[in-house]
Amino acid sequence: MRGVAAIGNISMDTIAGGRPRVGGAPYHAARALRLLGGGSRIVTRSAASDRRALVAPLAALGVPWSWLQAPSTTSFEIRYHGEEREMTIGDPGSPWTIVDAQAVGRAEWVQVGGLTRGDFPADVLAVLGRDRRLALDGQALVRPARVGPLVLDADFDPAVLRHVTALKLNEEEVAALGGEEQAIALGVPELLLTHGSTGALLICRGVRERIPVRRIDTDDPTGAGDAFLAGYAWARAAGHRPVSAARHAATTAARVLELTAAPAA
Repeated sequence: MRGVAAIGNISMDTIAGGRPRVGGAPYHAARALRLLGGGSRIVTRSAASDRRALVAPLAALGVPWSWLQAPSTTSFEIRYHGEEREMTIGDPGSPWTIVDAQAVGRAEWVQVGGLTRGDFPADVLAVLGRDRRLALDGQALVRPARVGPLVLDADFDPAVLRHVTALKLNEEEVAALGGEEQAIALGVPELLLTHGSTGALLICRGVRERIPVRRIDTDDPTGAGDAFLAGYAWARAAGHRPVSAARHAATTAARVLELTAAPAA
């Protein structure tokens, strides 16, 4: 197993008016990858001024990591209403460059955790996709990189999908793209449609497979999608076929939420 790398901008998140805390796909992927073991690593970016505050919690998870300096740090304000999420972008962060992409190193699968559409331009994904398989979070298609209340749209560059093997979309992202049939028409070989506590759907080579999930009672499901995609990429890198990898992903995401919801000892 050549392993999996989870990459993206780390973020400063304020949830339900609380104190700012670490967030972003690399951090939440690391929460999953620490449960899964060897061959995994994290590559992330932030402004130098935020490195200590954001990297310390990431490093504490015990997954090998690398940090790259970015011009600014992505920030969000997040509120939940049941399983619905309301988000405001305080700072969209800055795009990855080809030089950043070259720092990822060897990996069979790369989880590309774009927090907005601006994070990973098509030329950067082309570099990342050389001799690797990419698992892309749908946020990187439908989230505009602009300050203010987050309103999803489908104004993305189709070239970003040329090197993508697996694409994960939640229900809001599917709706922003025009519905399930439009999502399928994107032509990504392995399409993962997540539906919160009701499960997920894998569409691969014309076959549709329902993926059940174990419901976890929590007021803070932040990062569940990142954990799901990390579990999927890890399982595919370990040799699982898509259906088995999706089931593994669902189990991993549930375990991450369970640990989050567990009371402190």
